[in-house]
Amino acid sequence: MMQLNSNQIAEIIPHRYPFALVDRIVDGEVGKWAKGIKCVTVNEPFFQGHFPRYHVMPGVLIIEALAQVGAVTMLSMPENKGKIGLFGGIKNARFRRQVTPGDVLELECTILKQKGPVAVAEAKATVGGQLAVSAELTFALAKDL
Repeated sequence: MMQLNSNQIAEIIPHRYPFALVDRIVDGEVGKWAKGIKCVTVNEPFFQGHFPRYHVMPGVLIIEALAQVGAVTMLSMPENKGKIGLFGGIKNARFRRQVTPGDVLELECTILKQKGPVAVAEAKATVGGQLAVSAELTFALAKDL
């Protein structure tokens, strides 16, 4: 079982404020799947412009949060230490529920297949058991520059 706090996540992936979008990893299996949490607050910098009078977390940032959970899954493997995950594609992205301040975003990413440095994952984000976002993500592992 994989459980990581924000400091441990920062040792695995290079994302930092304001682009670190995963607060904790609460469960998972290295190289296979992970479940993370993002506690969405009114103080998020993106709410300054999206939207000033109706705060909604941008869907592309939810996709990014899902990708970060996938990156933690893959980059936790000893053979991938020191690498980074790069987006290769997004398929079938569906946005079904708005995410707003006060929501606890549950982020799940399951690796479906991997060939060399390329992996395909099924990802979904939920709030209170309701599906908010789903997508198939493709990413490639590369050496950190």
